[in-house]
Amino acid sequence: MSEEAMILHGAPTLAGIKTGSLFRYPYSSAEEMRDSLRHWNRTFAKKGLRVIPLSYRDRKALLYLYRPARLSKDLKNDTACRILSARGYCTESPERCICCLMRRLRECEEFPHEIGLFLGYPAEDVCGFMEHRECDLKCVGCWKVYGDEAAAQKTFEKYRKCSEIYRRHFENGTSIDRLTVSQ
Repeated sequence: MSEEAMILHGAPTLAGIKTGSLFRYPYSSAEEMRDSLRHWNRTFAKKGLRVIPLSYRDRKALLYLYRPARLSKDLKNDTACRILSARGYCTESPERCICCLMRRLRECEEFPHEIGLFLGYPAEDVCGFMEHRECDLKCVGCWKVYGDEAAAQKTFEKYRKCSEIYRRHFENGTSIDRLTVSQ
C-alpha cells in the first residue's frame, strides 16, 4: 500500500483532525495486503493510528484508517449510541462496533449510512441523512449537512487545506512518518 494513497485519502486523519478515513485500495494477493497492513500498523501504532480492511471485493480492499481514541470518544455521543443501537450494534466498545460495521457491509444491500459515525461526521448529520436523505439538507461537502452548516463549512475547509498541504509536503519529499501527528 503506497504512502501516496495514504496521503491522498487520509491526510486529515494523519494530521489528527479527523477520526477516520475510508478508501478502496487494489491488491494483487491476500498475502501482499496482509504484509502491507502489518507494516502500516507497526508504523502507525506509535502515532495512535490503525488501518484495517473492512471488506474485500473485486481485488480491492475497503480500508479504514482511523484513530481509536477519537473513535471511542465519538461513539459515546448519545445520538451516535442511539443510531448504532437501533441497527444492532453493541456499543460497549469501538472494536465491537467495527466488527458489526464489517458484518453490515457484507450483509446489507445498501451501504450502511451509520458509517459516517466512524469517520467523525457529526451524529446530528448522520441521523439527518438517515431520516431525511435529500430533504431538509443545508449543504454538501465531505458529508451532507442537516445541522450546524457554519461549523461544517469550517470543517470542510480545514480538511481541504490539510489535504492540500499534506500532498504538497509529500511531493516535496517529506515522509509520511513526519507528516503523521502523534496523539
